[in-house]
Amino acid sequence: MRREIVITGLGAITPLGIGARTVHDRWSAGVCAIEDGEAVCTDFDATDFLSAKEVRRADRFTQLAITACQEALADAGWAGASPYRPDEIGCILGTGIGGIATIEANHARLVDGAAVSPLAVPLMMGNAGAAALAIRHDLRGPVYGIVSACAAGAHAIGAAARAIDCGEAGAVIAGGAEAALTPLSRAAFSALEAISRCGVSRPFDARRDGFVMGEGAGVLVLEDGEQARRRGARILARLRGYGATCDASHLTAPAPDGGGPFAAMTAAMRDAEVEPDEIDYVNAHGTSTPLNDRAETIAIKRALGPRAAEIPVSSTKSAIGHLLGAAGAVEALATVLALRARVAPPTLGWEVRDPELDLDYVDGSSRPLRTNERPPVALSNSFGFGGHNAVLCLEAA
Repeated sequence: MRREIVITGLGAITPLGIGARTVHDRWSAGVCAIEDGEAVCTDFDATDFLSAKEVRRADRFTQLAITACQEALADAGWAGASPYRPDEIGCILGTGIGGIATIEANHARLVDGAAVSPLAVPLMMGNAGAAALAIRHDLRGPVYGIVSACAAGAHAIGAAARAIDCGEAGAVIAGGAEAALTPLSRAAFSALEAISRCGVSRPFDARRDGFVMGEGAGVLVLEDGEQARRRGARILARLRGYGATCDASHLTAPAPDGGGPFAAMTAAMRDAEVEPDEIDYVNAHGTSTPLNDRAETIAIKRALGPRAAEIPVSSTKSAIGHLLGAAGAVEALATVLALRARVAPPTLGWEVRDPELDLDYVDGSSRPLRTNERPPVALSNSFGFGGHNAVLCLEAA
């Protein structure tokens, strides 16, 4: 019998502030955290949460992950002793770039003739976040990092669900973290002409001209539903389904026909055993790039058919920019909270309709979800460079 996968804890550090509920509350209220063309976690000071030694031994992306994880575990009721044996708990954390700040800092030291830090490798490696969480919380089940560009956070959540479903773990801490607001990253994405020239994230708007870089972390606690109920856990949502595909088309551009995202959305619904008529909301990847937003709209219409015209679609990136490898995790928890509040948050900045994009992108302000008194269900889309696609199907508890 297939296991029920439930979500019992949420934690986040984003440009909107500290805390998972902060993301939902401020985004739903129409607050945009983008300033001067970037979305920075200005409220986050690692020394407020970690010791001086811990700060030295962790790149910023790991510091964000550690802090988000602390909130998620407390939210799940794990603030004291863990309700599971260490070998029953896994940790899967996604990132797109990992410790790039460490790489750049140590390259500068090398150029200046200074000694490279002996901590450089453990700080910059992509699995550093997952390893740090495992050491900190004595997690001895399946622990590893996932690096699949902007789909990494969603892939990590999907992989966590699979680990629980097959019996490898009773619970998995999963999510994503990214801190790539560095000179090299800025220059590299600008060279790709992927960054917005006007410094505004306005997904699906006719004036969109690229994404806005951001940073942050999102962590969720996933558990086997039966075990979670046995320990008396508060269940926030169910992870009903997961789909993962690849465009196998281009290193940076999405396939114009939206074939990969369409297949991932279809796979997630099939895994969840839901039909398009049961989908109440889509949290779009919605990067504010001309190609992605067009391809995603095509994919949504292909996957949901006539129902697509009736479903609110919005992008968290309109409020917090693109968090790269952390995006899928933060957007998943934002979707959970939107479902629990029965609202579709707005796509900020969406004012001028593109004639080719004809879905309901939730302009202006948040809108109540129409669910016929059943628990609302949503798709959370994440697509990354390399053609990686990951879609989560979530249902409010």
